[in-house]
Amino acid sequence: MPLLIRRYKLTSGLMQEERIDDPDRIKRYMRIFEKDDVKKLATGVKVFIEKDEWQLLP
Repeated sequence: MPLLIRRYKLTSGLMQEERIDDPDRIKRYMRIFEKDDVKKLATGVKVFIEKDEWQLLP
């Protein structure tokens, strides 16, 4: 089952991590990425959008 990991910094400066394992939510999140970013995610590379770090694990 794939797992999408999102790491982001809160306004207080603390790092927060969200683990998304629901296939429907992963599909919805994949729509926000550009085609090049989707290819990177498919290979397990971390992708940065603004200040958020995203990684897709198989």
